[in-house]
This record gives sequence, structure tokens and C-alpha cells, in this order.
Amino acid sequence: MTITASLVKDLRDRTGAGMMECKKALQETNGDIEAAVEHMRKTGLAKADKKAGRIAAEGMVAVETSEDGKHAVLVEVNSETDFVAKGDDFQNFARDVAKVALEQAPADLDALMAAKMKSGKTVNDARQELIAKIGENVQVRRLARIDTDYSINSYLHGARIGVLIDVKDGDEELSRDLAMHIAASRPVCVNAKDVPAELLEKEKEIFTAQAQESGKPADIIEKMVEGRLRKFLAEVTLLGQPFVKDPDMSVEKLLKSKGAEVVQFVRMEVGEGIEKKTENFADEVMAQVKG
Repeated sequence: MTITASLVKDLRDRTGAGMMECKKALQETNGDIEAAVEHMRKTGLAKADKKAGRIAAEGMVAVETSEDGKHAVLVEVNSETDFVAKGDDFQNFARDVAKVALEQAPADLDALMAAKMKSGKTVNDARQELIAKIGENVQVRRLARIDTDYSINSYLHGARIGVLIDVKDGDEELSRDLAMHIAASRPVCVNAKDVPAELLEKEKEIFTAQAQESGKPADIIEKMVEGRLRKFLAEVTLLGQPFVKDPDMSVEKLLKSKGAEVVQFVRMEVGEGIEKKTENFADEVMAQVKG
């Protein structure tokens, strides 16, 4: 029987499961939607996906680097609570996902979720099984990869912040110091030309509005805005920031003194950009007991 898109949608509406799980269940039951629902309930997939609406803002960042140091990945995997994020089942899953991402080089997150693990299951199937086992929503949220001709250094601050940095003509100590700097100082990009145009325009609008409040002439306002933009660019670019180990020296000056160049970097922090619901501890425990 042909599994139509509308049939997959109907099953998804009834179970809350993902498109891939619904299509697979329908294929295994020859398009019988009732049998597919029963099958998904038995395997825990329907139950697991009812948890998908819960906010998962805890978790960990996992890193994997190739033996030659020229390929590396960061993967963010989220859970609902820090307690689960510290558990072996969750951490082993996150590390296994990072290994798959490094070895198979999926083009994007969708490809990663469809990739096969050593067990023969897809990453998404393994995720669903983990949800059913631990009773919390689990999401593979982000994937970042660097491939280079130079050398990649990685740094993990606990399991919550991960950094990959690609440094040309720099030694291991310099690369690690810069990775730690990026973890602490949160630069947006390497230099001013890489700052996203929309971010720069937004800040310019804000600075202009602020300067206009002064009531000063237009030419003075323009200079005020230019000055604030220069300061902003120094704050958000790696090269413009003061080096954390020596605040009297910028990262740009440090690199010049070492004859090195930062080609690219990636910084990933657990939960950034997720609006987390605030609950007190007692309410959280009661919610888990009821759930």
C-alpha cells in the first residue's frame, strides 16, 4: 500500500510523533492507521512524543575530534532537568551522537537524526527510546562542524559550554588559551567584517536613537554613533576583545605577536536562546511525580 502524506499527517496528529516515526509505523502495518497507533503505543514512541512539548533547556555539549585534528564537531543535546543531563544514559547518548556526526559528516540536523548508530538504529530512534526510558523530553538541538587544513583545538567548560577553534600557525597552548577565552568572553565572530549585517544595522538604529535624545547637531550625532559602533565591534569580535589572561592586550595583538591567525571558531552553550519556564523545586518534583 502507498503511504500518502495525508496518512502520515493523520497519524502524526493522533500520536504527536515525528514524521519519520509515523511513516515507518505505517509501512510496518501496511497503512493501517489503527494498527500503527497501537504499534507506536507498544513501542513507547507515542508515549515518548507526548513529552515533546516540554521545554528542554538543560543538557550537555558533546565534542568529537578526528585523530589528525583536522575535523571536529560540537553537538548540543537537551533534557528537561540537570539531574537527567548528568545521568550516564543521557551522556552516553550525547557522546554517541557526536561520534556519528564526526564519522558520517551529516549535512544538517535532519541528516544527523536519520543517520545510523553502531546499534543499527537511527539517532532519532535511539532518542525516542531514551525518552521512553528516562521519562523526559530529549532533543538533539544543534550540530556544528569544522574541517580544516590546519589544527582544531577543542575546549569544554564542564559539559555546558563547548568551543572549537581553527588556528593557523599557532601552537597548542595558544589555541587552548583562545578556546578558553571564547568560552568566557562570547565573541560573535572573528573580526568586524564577519559581523552579521542585520546585527550591525540593529545596533546602529539603537545607537542613533540614543544619540538623538541628546539634542545635539546631526554631525555630532553621527560621530557619536560611529564611536559607539567601534566600541560595539570591539566587544563582539574576537580580535577586538581584551585577552582574558592579559586584559592590557587585545586578542589581535596577541595573535600578531605569535605570528598566528584564527581562521574560524564555534561556541555552543547549553540552552542559549531557549526560553526556560521557571518553577520552584517543590513544583518540579510534584510535576515529575504526577507525570
